[in-house]
Formats: sequence, C-alpha cells, structure tokens
Amino acid sequence: MGMEVTGRLHAIFETKQVSERFTKREFVIELADNPKYPQTVLFQITGDRITQLEGLNVGDQVRIEFSLRGREWKSPQGETKYFNSLDVWKIESARANASNGRQSSRGAVQGDSRDRFTMPPRDDEPRPGDVDDIPF
Repeated sequence: MGMEVTGRLHAIFETKQVSERFTKREFVIELADNPKYPQTVLFQITGDRITQLEGLNVGDQVRIEFSLRGREWKSPQGETKYFNSLDVWKIESARANASNGRQSSRGAVQGDSRDRFTMPPRDDEPRPGDVDDIPF
C-alpha cells in the first residue's frame, strides 16, 4: 500500500545495524493537518535508501512516500502480537519538490503527472460525491 505525506522533520535517530545484511534508520515527522493537535509519526527507512536522509535537518519540511506494513508474531508463550511499520522508500525536501507541483492545504503534493498516492481524506472532511440529493 503506497502513500504520501508532507510534514516537518521532528527527530532523526542513529542508524541501527539490525542484522548482518539489514540496516534501518528511524525518524519522526510532525504532521500539521490540524495545528491544534499535531501528530508526531515514526517512520523507518532501510538499506541503501538511508542516504536519502543526508542533507536533511530537524525542522525541514519534507515529503515522503511510504508503505504501511504489518506482521504477526507469536511469543514462546503462545501470545500473538501485531506490529506495524511505516517503511519509507522516498524522502525529499518539500521545497525541492515545490517546483514540480503545488502544495495542497492538507500537505499532499498535487499537479504532478507522475502516479502518486495521497493520504485519504479524514472523516471530518467532505468527499467528492457526498451530496445528499434525497428530499427528506
């Protein structure tokens, strides 16, 4: 499942060598959909893509493309747990992308001819076709 979001880079953590062949780096984006209740969301970027964080600093506006991933795990005691991760495949400065498209009020980039996925509308936002034409 591919999605896209923009926000302010809130924190960048050190690269972790998880196994001999797997490295990851976590970072936090502050989403400002609702300035009264900003959301801080943890993402991870893995492998060679970690270099995309070079040159970015806490406070920078960034645009990320990511996938929502989940898995099930059973403990040795038989307890089942579920884990989610937001796996980033592209991160770039939102300013660098401003010339490629226009910024919407919700932060997603629009007006680009490339195929992109954007966050779905929130429940409190009207959606296209939500017109009630029933007279009662």
